[in-house]
Amino acid sequence: MGMMPVIDESICQGCGLCVSVCKCGALVLIGSKVKAVEIEECGWGGLCELVCQAGAISCPYEVVIEEQSERGR
Repeated sequence: MGMMPVIDESICQGCGLCVSVCKCGALVLIGSKVKAVEIEECGWGGLCELVCQAGAISCPYEVVIEEQSERGR
């Protein structure tokens, strides 16, 4: 199993926004809490963490966007 988002269930509000943006199906809403399910590999989009208004999701990886320099083109 690859790295998965970590969900703090004590502050999750169960709004489901993260589930709706998760393209790989790693997050599911069970009752009033979101849970990460084991899948082969998380898509690492990071959108789940960004849309969580409660701050209940943290991703154990960092998405790095590198800008190309003018010389590198």
